[in-house]
Amino acid sequence: MHVRSFEAEQWFALSQEELFVFLADAANLEAITPAFLNFQIVTPLPIVISEGTLIDYKLRVRGIPVRWRSKITAWRPPSRFVDEQVRGPYRLWIHEHILEPLDGGTVMRDRVRYALWFDFVTAPFVRGDIEAIFKYRRNMLRARLHGKCR
Repeated sequence: MHVRSFEAEQWFALSQEELFVFLADAANLEAITPAFLNFQIVTPLPIVISEGTLIDYKLRVRGIPVRWRSKITAWRPPSRFVDEQVRGPYRLWIHEHILEPLDGGTVMRDRVRYALWFDFVTAPFVRGDIEAIFKYRRNMLRARLHGKCR
């Protein structure tokens, strides 16, 4: 299995605690996910997140309906959490969110490790999709958090 990676970083004029509270609210995930994914949380809200929490979603990947289940495998407020795909379109999906104080605010680092089915065919398309999703997310976080980021 060929494991690939993606990283993104964004700074916020918020404390770690303030940013973690926003990110810990699963309802905010729909708002920061691009419309082309038709993303919906299936698990009833509100979701109390902790290590071991399972969250179910429906989405479309390139128009194909997909069910996705994530498990929170690490939960360390206010500095880190990890969600891993239990069921979904990837062979492997591990998304680590790291929040660290920096320059009077907080930097959020996203580290994603993923593996694909039919990697040699799908890799270029999937990488472009991941980049588009995180670019959208960056812009929506800026808008939702009222410009308190760069």
